[in-house]
Amino acid sequence: MHVLLVEDNAGDARLTIEALNETSVRTQVSVVQDGIEALAFLRREKGHANSPRPDLIFLDLNLPRKDGRTVLVEIRNDPALKLIPVLILTSSRADSDINLSYDHGANCYLLKPNDLDTYFALIRAIVEFWGWWVSLPTA
Repeated sequence: MHVLLVEDNAGDARLTIEALNETSVRTQVSVVQDGIEALAFLRREKGHANSPRPDLIFLDLNLPRKDGRTVLVEIRNDPALKLIPVLILTSSRADSDINLSYDHGANCYLLKPNDLDTYFALIRAIVEFWGWWVSLPTA
C-alpha cells in the first residue's frame, strides 16, 4: 500500500512514518509538506513526474501555502484523483472543519492523539483496516 502523508510538522510526520512501519500491512510512504506540493505530487507535476499514485492520503488541514481544506476540494473535483481515499489527520476539533471535511468527501476525520501509544495505535488500526479489509479503487 502506498500512503501519501501531507504534513508540515516534521515531528508528526516522523511519528506517522514510524507507526506505519509497525503495521502488518506492507506500506510505502511519501511525505509532502504543503498543499501545493501535495497537488503537484498527485498530478505528477513540478518534479513529481514519477510519483506513485497513492492508495491512501493522510491530509492535515493546517498547511502552509495551500491549506488541507482547499487540497481536499481540489482532489475531489479532479476526475483523476477523486476516488483516492482521503483521511483527514489533524489537531483541529472545530465543528466547522469536521463538517467541511465530510461535506467535501473526506473518508474520515481523525484527531491526532496527544499520547504516543494512542497515536501509534490509531495509525496502525487505520492502515490495517484500509490495507486488509477495504477494496481500494485502481487508477
